[in-house]
Parts: sequence; structure tokens; C-alpha cells
Amino acid sequence: MAEDTSSPMDRFCGSTFWNATETWYTNDPDFTPCFEQTALVWTPCAFYWAFVIFDFYYLKASLDRNIPWNKLNVSKALVNLGLLVITALDLIMALVKKGGDSELPLYDLDVWGPIIKFATFLLVFIFIPLNRKYGVQTTGCQFIFWFLLTVLSIPRCRTEVRLDAERQKILNSQQPSEQDFSWEEYQFVSFFIFFTFTSIMLILNCFADGMPRQTKYQRGENEIPELSASFLSRITYQWFDKMALKGYRNPLEEKDLWDLRPQDSCSEVMPIFAHHWNQNVRKNYKNKARVEPKAQFSNGNVTFENPHGEKNGRKKGMASIMPPIYKSFGGVFLFGALMKLFTDTLTFAQPQVLSLIISFVEAQEAEPEWKGILYAVLLFVLAAAQTFILGQYFHRMFIVGLRIRTALINAIYRKALRISNSTKKESTVGEIVNLMAVDAQRFMELTTYLNMIWSAPLQIGLALYFLWQQLGPSVLAGLAVMIILIPVNGVIASRIKTYQIRQMKYKDERVKLMNEVLSGIKVLKLYAWEPSFEKQVLDIRDKEIATLRSTAYLNAGTSFLWSCAPFLVSLVTFATYVLTSEANQLSVEKVLVSIALFDLMKLPLTILPMLSVDIAETQVSVNRINKFLNSEELDPNSVLHDSSKPHPMSIENGEFSWGDEITLRNINIEVKKSSLVALVGTVGSGKSSVVQAFLGEMEKLAGVVNTVGKLAYVPQQAWIQNATVRDNILFGQTYDRKRYNKVIDACALRADIDILSAGDLTEIGEKGINLSGGQKQRISLARAVYSDADLYLLDDPLSAVDAHVGKHIFEEVIGPKGMLARKSRVLVTHGVTFLPQVDSIYVMKMGEISESGTFDQLVKNKGAFADFIIQHLQEGNEEEEELNQIKRQISSTGDVPELLGTVEKAIKLARTESLSDSISVTSADSLMGRGGSLRRRTKRQDSHDSVASAASLKKKQEVEGKLIETEKSQTGGVEFAVYKHYIKSVGIFLSVATLVLNFVFQAFQIGSNLWLTQWANDQNVANDTGLRDMYLGVYGAFGFGQGLCNYGAAISLFTATLHASSRVFHRLFNNIMHCPSEFFDTTPKGRILDRCSSDVNCLDLVMPLNIRMVMSTAFQVLATIVVISLSTPIFLAVIVPIAFLYYFAQRFYVATSRQLMRLESVSRSPIYSHFSETVTGASTIRAYNVGDRFIEESDAKVDKNQVCKYPSVIANRWLAIRLEMVGNLIILFASLFAVLGGQTNPGLVGLSVSYALQVTQTLNWLVRMSSDIETNIVSVERIKEYGETKQEAPWELEQDKNKPKNWPQEGHVEFQNFQVRYREGLDLVLRGVSFNIKGGEKVGIVGRTGAGKSSLTLALFRIIEAAGGRISIDGVDIASMGLHMLRSRLTIIPQDPVLFSGSLRINLDPFEIKTDDEIWKALELSHLKSFVKSLAAGLNHEIAEGGENLSVGQRQLVCLARALLRKTKVLVLDEATAAVDLETDDLIQKTIRTEFKECTVLTIAHRLNTILDSDKVIVLDKGQITEFASPTELLDNPKSAFYSMAKDANLV
Repeated sequence: MAEDTSSPMDRFCGSTFWNATETWYTNDPDFTPCFEQTALVWTPCAFYWAFVIFDFYYLKASLDRNIPWNKLNVSKALVNLGLLVITALDLIMALVKKGGDSELPLYDLDVWGPIIKFATFLLVFIFIPLNRKYGVQTTGCQFIFWFLLTVLSIPRCRTEVRLDAERQKILNSQQPSEQDFSWEEYQFVSFFIFFTFTSIMLILNCFADGMPRQTKYQRGENEIPELSASFLSRITYQWFDKMALKGYRNPLEEKDLWDLRPQDSCSEVMPIFAHHWNQNVRKNYKNKARVEPKAQFSNGNVTFENPHGEKNGRKKGMASIMPPIYKSFGGVFLFGALMKLFTDTLTFAQPQVLSLIISFVEAQEAEPEWKGILYAVLLFVLAAAQTFILGQYFHRMFIVGLRIRTALINAIYRKALRISNSTKKESTVGEIVNLMAVDAQRFMELTTYLNMIWSAPLQIGLALYFLWQQLGPSVLAGLAVMIILIPVNGVIASRIKTYQIRQMKYKDERVKLMNEVLSGIKVLKLYAWEPSFEKQVLDIRDKEIATLRSTAYLNAGTSFLWSCAPFLVSLVTFATYVLTSEANQLSVEKVLVSIALFDLMKLPLTILPMLSVDIAETQVSVNRINKFLNSEELDPNSVLHDSSKPHPMSIENGEFSWGDEITLRNINIEVKKSSLVALVGTVGSGKSSVVQAFLGEMEKLAGVVNTVGKLAYVPQQAWIQNATVRDNILFGQTYDRKRYNKVIDACALRADIDILSAGDLTEIGEKGINLSGGQKQRISLARAVYSDADLYLLDDPLSAVDAHVGKHIFEEVIGPKGMLARKSRVLVTHGVTFLPQVDSIYVMKMGEISESGTFDQLVKNKGAFADFIIQHLQEGNEEEEELNQIKRQISSTGDVPELLGTVEKAIKLARTESLSDSISVTSADSLMGRGGSLRRRTKRQDSHDSVASAASLKKKQEVEGKLIETEKSQTGGVEFAVYKHYIKSVGIFLSVATLVLNFVFQAFQIGSNLWLTQWANDQNVANDTGLRDMYLGVYGAFGFGQGLCNYGAAISLFTATLHASSRVFHRLFNNIMHCPSEFFDTTPKGRILDRCSSDVNCLDLVMPLNIRMVMSTAFQVLATIVVISLSTPIFLAVIVPIAFLYYFAQRFYVATSRQLMRLESVSRSPIYSHFSETVTGASTIRAYNVGDRFIEESDAKVDKNQVCKYPSVIANRWLAIRLEMVGNLIILFASLFAVLGGQTNPGLVGLSVSYALQVTQTLNWLVRMSSDIETNIVSVERIKEYGETKQEAPWELEQDKNKPKNWPQEGHVEFQNFQVRYREGLDLVLRGVSFNIKGGEKVGIVGRTGAGKSSLTLALFRIIEAAGGRISIDGVDIASMGLHMLRSRLTIIPQDPVLFSGSLRINLDPFEIKTDDEIWKALELSHLKSFVKSLAAGLNHEIAEGGENLSVGQRQLVCLARALLRKTKVLVLDEATAAVDLETDDLIQKTIRTEFKECTVLTIAHRLNTILDSDKVIVLDKGQITEFASPTELLDNPKSAFYSMAKDANLV
């Protein structure tokens, strides 16, 4: 017996385990029964035992519990029981029927086979109730186990059926057989029952179990289907179909989105990260072994420990965020890495199968057909497996990235609420926000690629190993070429970077200049200066385009290198291979497999250098975040809350600093219960610092600070949130209508709220942009009053409000009879008026308290306080009646003559220089009808009387209804017209050239590959070196052609797109400059700038790359189809259905994804704006102790952003899986047809299959890029929209040229029944005004606010066009000339002086037509000569943006100099309200009287005394002229309106 030759497995089964002749070398392949019953059953079992650990992990990680019994899990349990019974039965039957006395021997297999199956089924069975109890709805391991078991049992089905047929034959044959078939019969039945049950289990495992009864988080209506999707649905992303369909039908909105998965929300991610972070911080303290509980999630708060620690804890080093990140998120990441390893191996299996297919075709007659089919299917299975695993891999990585971002954003946010002031000083708010916006974001982008660190070298290594097997050492030559190309690319990349930086610089310059142009557009129009500034902007733009052009050449260079690289590599390798030895001949298999392997190397080689740069950048981010998270925090114990102290607020012997030198010393303050304490002192004496010391914001060096009770704080600069007025006042407390209304009235907010469009539910812009200073301050005060605290710290709340409003607030809120009378309050104040009414006063001087006491005591002391009062009165900010009050108070204390003298002087001053209230734009009383109280305000012009500005706001809103038009967000697709417009801008010639060059490039590529296969097929090459060299030469030439075409295509494309974007910008900017001024009133500046910066940027940088990618991928797909059809024409039949599938996936995806991206970007900015708001208002948030609420708000905003982000990540995966499956079908059909189609040329077959292998990725890119183009073409649409806005009248007309150079000679101005309105559909502002001014007359125009004074001048300059009537100058109708002709012949000195950044000279004479002497003369007359002489640069002195580096008075004088330079016959003087001090005003008046003696001067007056000497006065009221006569005439008539104004102003 030849038993000893048998393997252990043969002995185990009692029959042959593996028989190659039966299985492989045959036309009818089959496995041996032993193999079917061992290997094919045990493989799935082994798989399950190996991966069962994952099932345990999911049980542990599940957040839900208790799935009810239902049909599905009951049937799973029953079928599983059936399997257990049948396996047990197998074992029993074997023991009964075989061995012992029966003639059938009992083999090991009969015992062990059932036992192994039984154990595995039992394990699966145990998990059914476990999964139910722990709320796990689906498990992947079990699905794969049943899938493998079912598929691998199919061969045995065939065997059993065949054996049965043979048995029947024997039984049916006439010879009576002695054999007993009962055991075989039993096995037949038992196997088919087993097979049926496994198939049922597989089907049952395709569905997910029911919903759990208990969930950690409320599961809403809108929960994400993924949570209860089955494993199959998860790997195919079939659960996302609903969203894709919905997005395809109509644009998605926020309400269509699903809730966040609980495990990705802040409340799950945060505690884990905080726990590891705190552990890490603790490790950094050597001597302190504090035992800490885990990071608890107590009522939703996560506590982060302070890495700075107490002063005494010795610090070992910085706590880094990296270890906590590894510990918190490393598990998922490792699982992802495992998947990546798996796909990398699968990738390299493909070329191996390819070589099998090629050798199969070569030996077609010898090989049975089933092998070819097997190879084709194998290729498909490999590709499909790779698709599914990669999908899951990317999904996992994205989740890790999102979680890391969530953790970092939250850690940074929580830290920002606690950083000390010295830390805050080190970095601006912008930099801190960048930590969140840029650095945390960078992590998220990196996680997807991080695994390439080990994966790329592994892929290169594997590729080299397989290549070595094909071509031996010649591979090294190819590798050398690849390695040489890396530094070359590096050099080019660094050059590109320098160009990019330069381009950014130009872009910033351009945007800054455009920002100024748009801010001062009104002035530019009045002066007719647009061409000069347009030229400046376009010059910068040209420089920018030039830089972009250089970048484009370099980019074309890199793409040339990359397109040549794979070619060069293969050329060098093959050349080396065939030239090193005569014996080396190329075979088709070698050529194609090598090319496939070289292609696989391309990606890792490209990614490695990019990855290293990314990692370096992320390292920088890590360091920045670490520095921030490790920075010093405020000491929570600097303020004690000891209720045994006698007074609610006190500081004893306090010394404080702002981080560097000592700011406050020897501070002793006591605030008694329910008393009002005032802190006074000069600017910078440390008043606000004392308030900060009470809040614990300063660093305490010595002493004791104590506060008992709830605090409220009103900062000096009001901090207003971007929320409604009501939310700002409630500040998180419940709304109590009675108390709320009381607070509003006390803080004098009623009038403001009535004026706002939506009352107190009006939204306030960021930083309170749409409120005046006084309104902000009063809202901030109302917030404090409403909070009903015990202690009030009021840091100068009355500085920004007007005198009488201040008085009202003091009486109603702060003072002894106000709402806060029962509270303890500290008031920092500059006003002297209220001091008599406070309980005690502390006078600050140089950071110390110089004296304290009541008002009377301090006045008697004649110390620092008396000096303070004197100094204050000399500034003259007070109103007359208030001064009288102080006078009474001082005289009652007696014996302070010098003080009284000062007060008298101040009263006089207040009388003489009062603004006339009846006219003042900033007046409140006249609008509110309280009768004018006189006052003079020069110093505090920024604090516009809030009620007034509110009233003017109301007027504005009534006039304009809704001023700002809301921006349309584009939804849905983009019309074809937009593409047409863009292609037109590109130019037809360049478009065609690009297409043709790309086409030729692909043709060369196919040509070179066909040539290679031709070479490999040619048998004669072996003996003929000449022939070989010819093949090599032509191959090289093909490559060269490829490179040239690629370079040409890139250059022509970049040139074309740049040409387009430069033309588009010119048109856009030119149009914007020609827009009428109403366009700028209704369109926010930011929106216009956005079109000119980010949209133009999109055309400059994003579009060219997108178009390039789309073209190259589209041509590649085309090439693939061509090659496959060449080899197997029947393939064309499959293309049509595949193309349909593809098209649908693409349409669904684009629609959904585009809208998701929009929603995501909209939901992202609130995170950052909320954060920057928090950083600015941190001290207020801490004072009110509402940090937790803000943290919750931030978390909610982050979660909301994830809600939009997560589906767009999934949409990508959903598309990738579908597209790659389409690609895999192409692979399947290409290889099947190649094998079955009887194609005899192995080269063509191999080529078509290797092209098919690449098509998957290409298709993927094609969809992504084409959808990117659709997203970005929106920019073209938005720019086009602005290029088509309504234009103002032409600047120049032909007939202007015949007007004399010095027109108008007379300066005779006539209005005839003139009417005008600001915009279509609004009321008339001037209603039929007629008057006549002779040349050289001086005319004053007066009237209340809104009477139409400014409209008169705007109409004269045609800034607003006539609605009826006409204006003529020197008898010429102004409507008949070009705008520039008109505007350049009139002169205006506008109300607010607008200056542009640039030299002083450009500001005076932008067209550079005047000589230096003329300019100096003008400067001398405008009293600026000495100032300009004193500047180092003289006329070339750089003026900052908006003229910031000149005082307001100087700016006004520059405007005067402009007028003097122009000196035309008509001068319009729009008088400045409060910007100019009296001296400057006198200078201007004097100059105008002398220099413009012969001119016609129209003055819009706000102070009557300036127009008393004019020839005529026009009094306007409600857009009509009520009086027109000389001033003396009007003053003689006591009934005239002019007389009553003069009387109000104390002029008569």
C-alpha cells in the first residue's frame, strides 16, 4: 500500500485532500470531497473566530440598549438553532453509522468537522441575545461569515448532486448491488438542509434589527438612517439614497438634513478628549500627586485642567495635544490603517492577474476556457473588494478628522474663556480665531492622508519587488529617473510658492485700494476722479496677472514633467533592459505588467513630497495650539467671596499689574451695602483698572479683594452680541415683561426700540455695527440692570450718551432714586455733574488713590479733586444749566473762589459757542420736541446723540424701506449662457487649440503603447539589433511628442483662462465705476468686494486647474474606450448602459453635493464669529458668570456644522462606491470579452485590460472635477451679474469738446421748478424748487434735518438725476453734458473729508497735471504749508487709509486745498458739523472769503453765524423754498423762520 505518501490531511479525511489533475489541469474542474468539507468550511469559521473581537468591541461601544424581540431576531435564533441541531445530528450519526462494528471506518473528519462547525454556530448564536441586549442592530463579521460560508458551499452542492446521480444509476441498474448507501444518503440530505439554512441566515443578515428601546440620546424624527442601517446598506451607502434623491429633485435645505450621530457630537467626543488631556497635564507635575476623578460630564460641563497649574507646582514641560489625540481617537485610526494595508496588497494583485490573462491569451489553444473566465472574474472581485474597503477606510478617516476638529475647537474655546490678560496681549483676536479656523481645520484635512506615511513607501517597495521579478536590475535605472525628478519638482514648487506669495500681495493691495475707492466713491464722483483711481487698480491687476502668468508657465512645466515621468521611466528601464544583454527580450507580458506597476508607483511618489510639507505645516499648527492651550490662565482665587467681611465689596492694600509693571498700588476701597461710590480722575489714572481688579481680571500681587453676591458689569466699551436687542438685554435670563419694560424705560431705550424695524427683535450686526455708540452703551447698561445682581461695576457708562440722556439715566438707574438704589455700585465717571449726589468719591491719580470722601469734603480739601474739576471745566463739555448746578453746589460749601471763577468762565464759553439746536444734525431735542437746551459739543463727536441718530435712522428707513438688498444664494444648476459667456471671454481660437492639443496628446499616448506591444510581438527583434534600435527610437519619439503636446495644451489653457479672467475683471471694475451712486447705497461694500476678490480669485486660480483636470480625465476615459473597442469591438455594446448608470450617479451627486457644500460653508462661519465675539467679550462673560452657557452655544454651533459636513462626506463615498462599481464593470467586461472574444493578439488584450484597470480612478476624478466646475462657474455668473448693472450717464460727450476751457465764466446758477428723488419709487425730496443766483453771489442754504439741503448740491453735480425741471449754469442745461465735463468744472468742499491712501500729492492732484508751485501755493492758502514742510517726505508724505494719520482738522484743510487747486467759478461748501474745532473753522471761512471773492458760493450752513454776511439766504423746508432773501431782510422780520432760528442760536 502506498499509504505513506499521503499527507496528514489525506489521513485526516480518509481520502485525497488535493488532486491537481482533477482540479486544475482539466476541462471540468472540481475539488475533492475532502477539500470541500475541510478547507471550504473552516475558512469562514477561522475568519469569524479571528474577527469576533470586533463584535465584542461593538457591544461595549454601543450607546443603546434593549432591542425588543421581533420577527427578524426570532427567525435568526430559530434558524441558528436548526443549524446547531443538524450539526449535532451529523456527529451522532457518524458515531452510530461508522467505526466500531460497521464496515465503514470512522475518520477524524467525521468527528472534528461537526465539532468545529458546532462551536462556531454556538458562538454566533450567543451573540443574538447579546446584540439584542446591548442594542447592536447589525454586525459585519456575521454577515461576512454567512456570506463566505454560503459561497464556499456551492462547489459541494455540485459534488453531492453528481454523486447522487451516480448512486441512482447503480440502484437503477439491473445488477442487485450489495452496497449500503445509507450513510451517503444521510450526508446528502443533511448537507442540503445545512445549505438551505446558511442561505436563509445570509438573507436574514442583510437586514438590520429593530430600534432599541433605550437610547442614551433622544432619537428624533430626523435621525440619521445610518444608525439603523444594515451592514450591507452601510458598505454600499444605500441608506444615503433618500438624501441623494431628495437633493436631486429640489435643492436641499437645512431642515432636510439628518441629526448628528451621537458618537460624533461634542457631548460624546469632549469628555473622552478632556479625560486624556487632564491625564497628560497631570503627568507634567512632578511633586503633586493629586488623585482626580475621570473627566465627568456633570450637567453637561467638561472640566479642563489648567496646564499652568498653581504657582508652586513645578512644571516639567508643555502639555501637548498629540498624546490625548492618539489616546482618544487612535483606535478608529488603527482600524482604518488595517484596511489601508489590505487594499494596498489587493492593488498589487491586479498586475499579477493581468499577466495571467496575457499568458492565457498567448496559449489560447492549450488552455481550457474556464480559466480565462476565472481570471476575468478574479480581477473583478479584487477590484470590487478594494472599492468597498477603501470606501470604509476614507469614511473612518473623515470621522476621525471631524472628531479631532471638534475636540480641538472645543478645547480652544474653553481655554479662550480663561486666558489671562498677559496671554491675551501676546496675540490678537484674529490670531486666536485662526487657531480654530486654520489650525484645527488642517488636522481634519491631514487625517485622510496620514496613513500614506507608511503606505507610500510600502507601495513603492512592493512595486519594485514585482518589477525586479519582471526586468531584474534594469528597474534601478527607472527608479533613478523617478528620484531625480522629485527634487526638480521641489525646486519648481518652491518657485511657484514665491510667485503665489507675490500674487497674494498684489491681490491684497488691489482689494485694499478697491475698498478705499468704494468707501469714498461719492467723493470720487463729486470730483470726477474715477479714471485716475480706476487706472491705479487696473495697474495693480496687470502686475497680478503677470505674476499669475509666470506661475502658469511653471505649472505647465510641472505637468510636462509629470506626464513625461512615467514615460521616461519606462523608456529608460526598457532601454536598459534590452541594451544590457542580447538575451533580454521584451515579451508582451513583461511590457504590460511593468507599465501597470510603474503606474501604481506614480501616485505614492507624487504624494510623498506633498505629504512631508503638509506634515511640517501641521507640526507648526500643533505648536501654535500647544502654546495657546498651555498659556497662563486667570487665577480663580484672586477674588475672595468671604461673607463675614463687613462690606459687600472691598480691596485692602491691593497691588495689581497687567502682567508687566505695577499698575495700581496701595488701593483701599470699601463699598458699603446699597451705596454709590464714584471713581474719578484724569485719563489714564487707573479708574478702569480698579474695576478690573474687582472682577479678578488683573494679576494680584498683594492685598485682599473681596466681593459677596452676584456681579453685573458695564464695560467702558460696550460689548454687544450678534443677536436681537432683546437677547442682548436678557443675556440668557428668562423674559419677564414687566421688569423688562421698566428697564427699557429707565435706560432711555424706548425711543430707539420704536424706531428699529422689528422693535426689540431687530437683529444687531456683528460688534453692534448698526447701532450708535450711545445705543450700544445703553443696551449694555440695560443688560446689567435686568440681571438684577447685588453688586454693580459701572465703567463710565455715561461717556457715550448725550448730556440730557445721561441725566435721565443717572436719575432713573444709577442715582439715589434710581432702579439700583438698593444695590452696591461703583461708578467710574468723567462728568462732574453727578458727583454731588454720590455717597463717596475716590480720586485716582497715577494708579493710586490720592483722596476720598464726599463731594463737600473734597471740594474743601482743595487737593487733587479740585484740580480735576478745574481741568474738567476748561474742556467745556458741559451744558449751561448743569454748570449752574455745580456752581450752586460749590458756592454752598463756601470759600473756594478760584473754583467759582472757573465755573463762571465755563458758563460764558458754553453760551457763546453753542451750536444752533434748531439746525444741528445731531440734535435730539428738536426732534423730540423738548425745546432747545444749548450745548456745545466738539470733543465728543463720536458719541452722536443716540436718540438723534436713531431718529435719523428711522427717517432713513421710512425713506428707503429696506435699504440693503439681500444677496441671492444661487440654487440649482447654472444656465448655459454663463458657460457661453465664459468661453467667449476665453476666445474661440485658444479654446479650440487646447482641445486639439489634448486630443493629440492622448493619441500619442495610445500610439506609444500600441507600438510597444507591436515591438514585443515582433519575433524578428531577437536576431536583429538594428530593428530593436528602430523600435526603441520610435518609442522615444512618441514620448517626446506626448511631452510637447502636454506642455502646449497646458500653456494654451492657462493663457486662455488668464486672458478671460483679466478681461472679465476689467469689464467688471469698469462697470462698477460707472454705476450710479444709488447702487452703492443699496449694495453693501463687502458684497462688491467679495465679487472682486474671492470670485475673481476663483477665476484666476481655481478654474484653470479644474478645466485642466476635466479635459485630461475626459480624454483619458475616451482613450480607454477607444483602446478597449480596438481590442474587442463588442465592448461598444456595453458602453451605452454603463454610460447611463454613470450619468445618473453624476447628476444625483452634483445636485446634492453642491447644495451640501453651500450649507456647510454657511454653517461654518457662525462658529468662528461666535468665537471671536467670545474672545472680545470674555471679561463680560466672566463677570456675569455665564461661561457655561457660551460653551454650550459654541458646542451647538460646532454640532450644527457637523450636521452639514457629515452628509457631504458621505455623498463623496456614496458616489465613489457607485462610480467605482461602474468602473469595475468595465474591467469585468473588458477582460471577459478579451478572454472569450477569441482575440489572438495578446498585446492588444493586455493593453485593453490595463487601460480598464485605470479607468475607475479616472471616472471618479472626472465627476468630481466636472461638479467642481459647476460649483465654481457660479463665480462667473455672479461677476456677469455685476457686469450688467444699470450705468450712470456717459462721462464724456462729443459736444463737450466745443465748450470753452474756462466754462462756466459767469457762475450764474438757475433752478427752474426742479424736482428730484433718491431712487425710483421713493418720494420726491425736492418738490419744484426755483431760484436764480447771479454770478459771484454768496448764498447760504439753511433748513432743519431732512429739508433737502444736501439733495440740492447732489442734484447740482448730477449725483442724483432730475425727476422734473432743470438746472442751468451760465444758461446751459447741465443734463446735456457729460458727467465729467460738469463735475470737473464745479468745486465742492464736502462735509466729511475723505482722503485716500497714497501720497499727499495724489490726494490733491490725482491726474498729476498741476505744477509743484501751484500745489505749494494752495497749501499755503489753506494753512498747511508749515505742516507739510515739517514732514520728512514733504508732498510725498504717505497718507494712511482714510487719512488716519492726519487730524480731522488737517483733513478738512486738505479738502480746502483741493478746492483752491481747482478754483472754478462755482463753489459748493457743505459745512462740517462737529469735526472741526473753532480755529480751523475760522481759517477756512477767512480763506474762502478772500480766495473765492469772484466765485458763486453756495454754503449749506449748520452754524448760522457763518452765513450772516452772505448776499442771500435760502430757507428750505420739506423740499420747498419757504424764504429767499438777504439775511438782513429776514432778520428784520420777526415772523420769518430764519429769525426764530437766529433767536434760538442767541444771535439776536
